[in-house]
Order: sequence, then C-alpha cells, then structure tokens
Amino acid sequence: MTLTCKKHFLLLFLSLLLIGNAAAQSLPGISSKTAGMKKFNGYFPFYWDEQSGKIWLEIDKLDQDFLYVNSLPGGLGSNDIGLDRGQLGGQRIVSFKKVGPKVLLVQPNLRYRAITNNQNEARAVEESFAQSVLWGFKVEAADGKRLLVDATDFLLQDAHDVIGSIRRAGQGTYRLDASRSALYLPRTKNFPKNTEFEATLTFTSDNGGSLVRSVAPNPQAVTLRQHHSFIELPDNNYNPREADPRAGYFGISYFDYATPVNENIEKRYIARHRLQKKNPAANVSEAVKPIVYYVDNGAPEPIRSALLDGARWWNEAFEAAGYKNAFRVEVLPDTADPMDVRYNMIQWVHRSTRGWSYGASVIDPRTGEIIKGHVSLGSLRVRQDYLIAEGLLAPYEDGKPENKAMMDMALARIRQLSAHELGHTLGIMHNYDANNNASVMDYPHPQVQLDRAGNINISKAYGTGIGAWDKLAVAYGYQEFPKGTNEKKALDELLAQGRVQGLTFISDTDARSPGGAHPTAHLWDNGTNATDELNRVLDVRRKALQNFSEKNIKPGAPMSTLEDVLVPIYNFHRYQTEAAAKLIGGMRYTYALRGDKQVVTEVLDKKEQQKALDAMLRTLSPEVLTLPEHIISLIPPRAPGLGNNRELFIKRTGLTFDPLAAAQASAEFSLSFLLHPERASRLVEFGARHNTLALQDVTSQLIEKTWKSRRQDGLAGQVQLQTEQAVLTHLMALAQEENASYQARAMATSALADIKQHATSQAKRTRDAGYKAHLEFALARMEKPEEVKPTKPLSLPPGAPIGSGESMGCE
Repeated sequence: MTLTCKKHFLLLFLSLLLIGNAAAQSLPGISSKTAGMKKFNGYFPFYWDEQSGKIWLEIDKLDQDFLYVNSLPGGLGSNDIGLDRGQLGGQRIVSFKKVGPKVLLVQPNLRYRAITNNQNEARAVEESFAQSVLWGFKVEAADGKRLLVDATDFLLQDAHDVIGSIRRAGQGTYRLDASRSALYLPRTKNFPKNTEFEATLTFTSDNGGSLVRSVAPNPQAVTLRQHHSFIELPDNNYNPREADPRAGYFGISYFDYATPVNENIEKRYIARHRLQKKNPAANVSEAVKPIVYYVDNGAPEPIRSALLDGARWWNEAFEAAGYKNAFRVEVLPDTADPMDVRYNMIQWVHRSTRGWSYGASVIDPRTGEIIKGHVSLGSLRVRQDYLIAEGLLAPYEDGKPENKAMMDMALARIRQLSAHELGHTLGIMHNYDANNNASVMDYPHPQVQLDRAGNINISKAYGTGIGAWDKLAVAYGYQEFPKGTNEKKALDELLAQGRVQGLTFISDTDARSPGGAHPTAHLWDNGTNATDELNRVLDVRRKALQNFSEKNIKPGAPMSTLEDVLVPIYNFHRYQTEAAAKLIGGMRYTYALRGDKQVVTEVLDKKEQQKALDAMLRTLSPEVLTLPEHIISLIPPRAPGLGNNRELFIKRTGLTFDPLAAAQASAEFSLSFLLHPERASRLVEFGARHNTLALQDVTSQLIEKTWKSRRQDGLAGQVQLQTEQAVLTHLMALAQEENASYQARAMATSALADIKQHATSQAKRTRDAGYKAHLEFALARMEKPEEVKPTKPLSLPPGAPIGSGESMGCE
C-alpha cells in the first residue's frame, strides 16, 4: 500500500469512527425516551407506551444468561390440533449481546459442551456447533451500559408456532395479522426474578379446516394469546443428580467433549425440583423451601377438592424420604397468574373433545433443575369415566335416585389422574411394570368386580394413594444424604432394596409398542397376570351386556344415545386384550446394569404363552363378538342434532346401527396384535431357540378356532364369516410384510395354503349358498393376493384420550 493510500485509509477510518461516536452520542437517554410512559420495575425493567401500543425493554444485563420460555395461556380448544390453554412451549437459555447499534438475543448450543477450566478447549467446542440468534433489536436509547429497545415486534411474533401446529394438523394455512394483534396488559407484569409479557395474536386464513371451524367463532380469524417469560437462572447451589435407567426419571443430557476418552461422553442428569433440608443431619427435617403446587381456581367443586386430594398424596412420599411439610398443594389465589413461573400449577383445561392430560415442566437446561411444574388436566375426562360407570351399572330405574357410585368412580379417577400428572412434573416417568396400585405412574383401567351374587361392583374401581414404587422414586430423586455419603452408592442401594420388594421400572417404549414383548408392560391393564385378567374382564363385560337396556340412559334421553354408552362397554376388554397378546412371543427383561444381579432376559415358557393364546382366541369367538338382539333393537339412527362422531362405532349400513361392523373392528383389533410382524418374527426366533410356542402353533390354532370351527347360525354365523375373512386379510398382510422375517412370511404363506385347502374342500361339499359364496370369495382373494384389494380394516372408536401430547408425560 502506498503512503498516499495509507493516508486516505486512515482518514476514512477516523471519519467512520467519528460518525459512529456521533451516532452513539445522538442516542437519547432512557428517561427522555420513555417520558410519559408507564414503567414496570423488575427483573428486566420495561415501559408501556399507551399512545403507540408499544413495549420498550430496558436491557441492563448484557452478556448474562437467563431463561426464556414461551407458552400459550389462551388456547384453541381443539385437542386434535393440540393448542391447549396453559401449554408450555420452548424453553432455552439466552443472553443479550450488543453489536454496534444492535442487540442480539443469542441462544448458545448447550447440547454440546466442554466442562473444563481450559478456555481454549471450551472455545473449540463452542465454535464447532451452531448457535441461534432468536431476534435482533435496534438500540433506541442508552444510559451507559443500560440500553433501551423496542420489544413490540418480538412479543407479537408467533413464538409458539401456532401457524405450524395448524398446518401440521392439515387445518389450513394461516398467517399472523399484525393489524389485529396487540399486547395484553392484564398478564404483562414484572417481578424481581421474572418478567412476564403477554400478547393477543390473530391468525387469518381463507381455508380453515373443519377442526378449526368446530371451535373458533370465525375460522377466518383465530385469536389466541401467547406468553413470554424472562426468568433469572437459579444459583449454583443446586447439585445435579446422575440419571440411572432403572430409576424412571426424565432429565437432561448433553455431550461433554472435555470427558476423558475412556469415559462416556454423554452426560445424563435427572429432572427434579430443588429440595434441601433445614437440618441435613436429621433423619426428618423441614425443607429450606417447600415444593408448593396450586390447583386452578377455575376448577369447579367437587372436582377441585378431588384434584387437591390426589395431588396431596405425594406428601406421603416426601415424608418417607425424610422431609416434614416439604410438599403442599393449595388453591391458586385470584391475584396470581397461572403462567407465572413462580407457581407450580395444576390447570383445568377445556376442549371441544376429550383428550390427554399431561404434566410438563420448565427445566434449567444446564442442570435438570425443575423451575416450574405445570399440569394440564382435560376437563372432559371426568365425564368419560362417568359414562363408563353408566354403561356398567344401567342405573336409571324409574323412581330411584341417581346412583352415587358413578360420581364416586369419576372423582376417584380424577384424584388418581391429578397425582399421576403431578408425578411427571416431579420428574418421574410412567412405570408400566407397576400393577395392583404399585404406582400412580401406571395407566389404570377401572377395576370392576363381580360380587358373590354376580352383580357388578365399581366401589374399588381406582386405587387410593401413591404406591410403593412412587415412594422409591421420590427417595431416589429427592432424598438428601448426610455429608460424606457416597451418593452414587447410596442411590444404587435404594434401587436394590426396591428390587427385593419386587419394584422395577419399565418405560413407555416397551409398553406402547404394538409388537411389544414384556409380560407386565401394558397400558390400562390390571392384575398380576394379563391372561387371567383378560378372562375376568370378559366376564364383567358379558354381565354388563346382559344388563344393558334403556336403563343405561336417563329418562327423556334420545334412545340413539344408547350407542354412546355401549361403545366403552362392548370394547371393555380392548386394553387387556393388548396386554395378553404381549405374552405370546413374550420375554421378561429388565434394564439391568452389569453386576446388579438382575435377570437380564427370560423367554416365557410355552404353558404361559399357550394360556395367553387361548384367551386371545376367545376374543375372536362369535360368543364374544356378537351383540345380543335385545341391545341391537334398542338403538335407532341418530336423533336430529346429535350427528355421528368418532366416539361411535363405524357403520357400513348407512344410518342404521351396524353390529357386524362393531364385531369386525373388535376382531381386527385382536388380530392386529396377534399377527403383528414383530411378534411373528419373534415367535419364529424363540421357537428355534427354546421349547416354547412357535408361530406355526399360533397360526394353526387360529385357523382351527375360526375357519375350521363349528358353523354358527343367524347373526353369530355372519360374525363368524367376517372374522374368518379378517384372519385371511391379516395372514395375507403378514405374508407380504417386508419388515417380517423370511420364515415368518413363509409360515404365514403356509397358513394361507391350509385355509385354501380347507376352503376348496368345503366349497365342494356345502349346500349353503351364503357359506359357499364366503369360501369362493376367500379363494378368489388368495389367487393373487398382491393384486386383490382387501376389505378395508375397521378401527375401534377411541378408547384412550383422543390425540397425543408428550411433554413430560401424558395420560
């Protein structure tokens, strides 16, 4: 560079510097910029400008990490779309960083870290993975290091991704309309350790879907509220607790690249509230700061009291872990905001259809510390249990008062559900290896009994109180050990003591898989043995159907509403059927660690599997599947104004009730588990390794109990024929299933050949025109199965809550 060029470059640099300084000096002071505005003092001071409708944020903590959480205080009301009142959204650690005239809101990448004092090593990891800049602000005023920015556009953004949720549900393309959006001052507040903002947002579309139309007064303009929380991070006095796969806790995980090569790079810690004893040396001590939950004051009685009662069950676990008065549940004060991070909430959420309840938490991503627990309970759940009670008891007799047992059962379920979802917000996962009330973290089916006289009794439908596993889980997560204790060893001993009591943990993945193998990992089941319980439940179901009459609905109710009550009773055995299926090709196993002396794997013996197969085949019998005439004749087409909905049986007969479709859906349900490709492949493998049930045993007995069984007359005969066609459909599907093993497909093909031989023989001998048509139709379907479109399988009406929603956990 020549001397002249250098002089020109220096002059240019000095000019830019002077311009920059002039620009900085030209910024007004914060007090002058905010003159006449209402100031909200707190964690991040802010100002409300009434004239412009803007919020000005004072940033006095540059380069300091804090927690940013968005949530949805005003929901859509459609469970299928999933935008519920009180729903927690994204939570992330962020910081404000000044760059020239801008302030960037930066989210570091905490998934990848280097926990080390070596700054260069930490910098190498930080620079290897992307960060995220969530927003950019223009500095509008300044007083030293205190900066003022216009936060309005940031607060009026669709931070909760409402647009994406509606689009993913196939319910239209919406856009945010700024002209119909504004800040919501009643829920915009400031406190010493958290700053809370709320906005009313309107989303517009010309193609809103049916689900949106069902809940919004105008689907072209859907208005919701979104909340933003800036939260001071907890201090460094919290001690993270290492995760153990046997303990059943949610948590955090990250990769620590400063880990020695001979150690695991991924670190896992459980999620839990901070709880410390005032006297750590005492066996029992009060807490420095108790855990307090608040029940939604919008929940009506007697539901509110049930929510309080169930949630308070957890105090027993904390007392067992050495705490006194360390866990409390109260009613939310009228002056409190349920989205305020200072309040652990049990919120009563309304939707247009019943759906999942769930427990979520605001968690410090650095350590796993739970800052706020937030339970969302669907209000229609209590009505579903009441409906089941109506179906079981047929209670509406003329001149008699309403049966109190129905409300008692519904409230008992709400107590249990309150405790269950709150357990998730304590950090505890579902445990599906906890039957007979060993844990409120299992999914319970109503335990309905037949008394000595053979009458239905629902007085003990749901358990009371937490179980032994729940106490163990709280001890693992929250017990404080004396100074000098080897915590890892002490926690391992706790779990070992639990195993001696028969307390083990099995997760969602094992229980929810339709091809699952664990003999006790089931949703909505009871009993210590799934097969015995299925047979017992079928007996209860038979009694309920025998008693079913117009007394199952209130006097004056449309007779067509009998179908609403019938659905959960006809399908009363659905979950126990799924449970029993897992014993076929089943295997006991644990999340064993090397050296803990647990049984790692153990294939179920042939006798136990055969017993389950017998029970499963019972669910396919005409006796179980055929509805009695006295029920069918009572159900007319839907009364005007009621309409059909997904809670009812699918029909192929137009407006009239269709008992054959109900029977087919139930048969398809059983077959979907019995001939699941994973189960079929496992039966082949286990049959080769052990003297146990093989796939050939299952298919041959299935054919014997359906295609080769004694012919039935009347409606039972028609049920029998369509069940046989369903068996054929599922065997053809298995034979062509690419995800099944070759031998599983081969055995399915062999079973089809057996059916073909039988059908050919029977078609030559029968004089029954209907039976002959059935056989010839089956033979035609088997000629070129890949070219024949099978009859569309029917699905059952929803049994579990409709929709999905896995935050921390749901039911």
